[in-house]
Amino acid sequence: MKHVLILSASPRKNGNSDILCRQFMRGAQDAGHRTELISLYDKSTEFCRACYACFTTVRCVLRDDMEEILDKMQQADVIVVATPTYFYSMNGKLKTVIDRFLPRWQNLGGHDVYLIITGHDRKEGLKLVEEELNTIFTGLGNQVKGCIWGEEVWQKGEVENTKAMDEAYQAGSHI
Repeated sequence: MKHVLILSASPRKNGNSDILCRQFMRGAQDAGHRTELISLYDKSTEFCRACYACFTTVRCVLRDDMEEILDKMQQADVIVVATPTYFYSMNGKLKTVIDRFLPRWQNLGGHDVYLIITGHDRKEGLKLVEEELNTIFTGLGNQVKGCIWGEEVWQKGEVENTKAMDEAYQAGSHI
């Protein structure tokens, strides 16, 4: 049994990214794995101040929910990262969280990582987000095992009638 941590950067409850996260989670649970879903918009995460105090303390000077998120990331076997695409990039909430990896970046490797990327474009328009997240997570020493593409979805719930639903479930059930 693996511990699967799902980080959803969707600002919309039950939006397309959230729906795919829950589908991945259902697949993982059906396969007997332990899952946890964190909605990043429910967490307080301030912007990195680039003070670099964490280089000596291994803790951030900001007191918000990032320490809890980093603890859970370190404890997980599998990390799923989901984001809607805004102007060909990950959304700001996910970028803020990633910037705050700094205190523990050397201890965030060794995980299998899955990406969930949604947006109104086809895959070609979402590809930059996948490349960026792949670079970040492999650079930390993780292995990106796959990407679920919620392409050509805009309105809440549109992803429910796409092949991404089955892909998310299958990815979760085969970790």
